[in-house]
Amino acid sequence: MAVYAIAFIAYAIDLARRSAVAASAADAAAASIASAEAPATVGAPATVGATVSGGGTGAVASAKGGRGAASAALSDGASVAYGRSPSLRVGVAMTVLAWALHLAADITRGLAAGRVPWANMYEFALTGTLIITSVYLLVLVVSKHDLRFLGTFITGLVLVLLGIATVNFYVSVVPLPPALQSAWLVIHVFVATSAVGFLALGFALSVVQLMQSRRETMLATAKQVKRSFLATLPDSATLENLAYRVTIIGFILWTFTLMAGAIWAEAAWGRYWGWDTKEVWTFIIWVVYAGYIHARATRGWRGSRSAWLAIIGFSTVMFNFTVVNLFFKGLHAYSGL
Repeated sequence: MAVYAIAFIAYAIDLARRSAVAASAADAAAASIASAEAPATVGAPATVGATVSGGGTGAVASAKGGRGAASAALSDGASVAYGRSPSLRVGVAMTVLAWALHLAADITRGLAAGRVPWANMYEFALTGTLIITSVYLLVLVVSKHDLRFLGTFITGLVLVLLGIATVNFYVSVVPLPPALQSAWLVIHVFVATSAVGFLALGFALSVVQLMQSRRETMLATAKQVKRSFLATLPDSATLENLAYRVTIIGFILWTFTLMAGAIWAEAAWGRYWGWDTKEVWTFIIWVVYAGYIHARATRGWRGSRSAWLAIIGFSTVMFNFTVVNLFFKGLHAYSGL
């Protein structure tokens, strides 16, 4: 957790640096246009073209003898290029180190238990957060987009979940209940936690998408936009597409989780479905994400509505992990508390 905290701080410093870069770029653009406008107040009007990107689309500002139009077009929210900062490199390096230590902790817990380490809430949290970090690092490698800016959101989420698990959910190693002594424990729970890893990444992208969408709306209406790190990030349409892709993967895995759970229930209890609280909430999560995919693919729900559906979906996942496990009793009451 200490290494994750260092990574979180490094990512946060990088976001602050992004805001400073955006502010510097806006100041430089304003100064450039001001100097270009100076002759226009004496002689014939001059037209100066400055191309800036805001919200993923090009915008051309024409300055004709006045600073108002130019300063409105080259507002504080104009998108700027951003390279690799030392703090970002430190953040990624610390994330990799934290992941390695996290993996070692998960393996040693499994060796101590003599089984896979996901039989109670503490072990679910330990393994689930490991997979969330693994998905984040995997996406950094395979994606053509630079998504390292999500490090603040991912490491922050992992820190919160690990902290809660360590303080409130920790239990000593205990034998498995008879219903869990099955190969389906490995298959069902591993696929479920993998799904949560992809859904968590989709959630983080959707949160950033909402922030970026609000910024782009303000730019489109010529409102003053606060200089922030958002100017260095992809536009909201790109963020939405990325969120949709990773959520699709998570949804496919969650579908298998639902099916595998039914098969395991039949083997353990003699029925595929029994309306147990955990079963119901697993199905609710599936319905919410199915609605998200359907609304976006066939109903044309894009932008903020799509992002909110993804956020609601991940909220149901967290509700299932916390409230359902802690306060609802049933055949799936394996919190260990």
